[in-house]
Amino acid sequence: MTIAADWVVLDIEGTLTATSQVHVVLYGYARPRLGPWIDEHPDDPEVTAAVKQVRELGGLAPTAGTGEVVGVLHGWMAADQKIAPLKTLQGLIWQRGYAAGELTTEFFPDVAPALLVWHEAGPRLAVFSSGSVAGQVASFSRTTDGDVTGLFDAHFDTVNAGPKREEPSYRAIAASLGADPAGVVFLSDVPAELHAAAAAGWQTVGVARKGEPFGDADFGPHRTVGSFEELTVVPA
Repeated sequence: MTIAADWVVLDIEGTLTATSQVHVVLYGYARPRLGPWIDEHPDDPEVTAAVKQVRELGGLAPTAGTGEVVGVLHGWMAADQKIAPLKTLQGLIWQRGYAAGELTTEFFPDVAPALLVWHEAGPRLAVFSSGSVAGQVASFSRTTDGDVTGLFDAHFDTVNAGPKREEPSYRAIAASLGADPAGVVFLSDVPAELHAAAAAGWQTVGVARKGEPFGDADFGPHRTVGSFEELTVVPA
């Protein structure tokens, strides 16, 4: 399959990495560190703002302690909720983990070679993930294929773009990129995200990887590949 595009926007979980990379490795790393991180950064405005949001969204008292806040965060993680303050705190913790060499991102084998080829061909690369921008950059800085941060020109999350299953988020991203929506292609393993991107005028490609949660999903009208080896991207 050949796609002509100015921008390739990529999901991460289930598309670039196995879902277990997030749910097992990254979640497992962040879970026991949330409380200590909050307590160790009482004057960090990003942390205090996130904690305030957790209290509000979790229905806690404004003076609720760290234990109660962490209880809400753990509940959201167990339910795989894509909630902004959780993603912010996780991203900060992961950033430290990657910098310390305690975390390494493992891409699917076909990912890094394809990204290099697409990047060299001319289209620009960006990411739209529920994980925070800080977490995205950190995860790309230390992978089994080396530091790939230089391949990407833009990063978007649910804070600076919006929910991944809503059309306005994709309109906002295209505007931020200064791109014609028809010149942007989105790769994701989640049909609902592809539906939203298509509604915003984007091109779409479903990524149906064997063994992943959406590997056998109905991608409907979206063109679908099982591996990046099946996709060629050329400049529009």
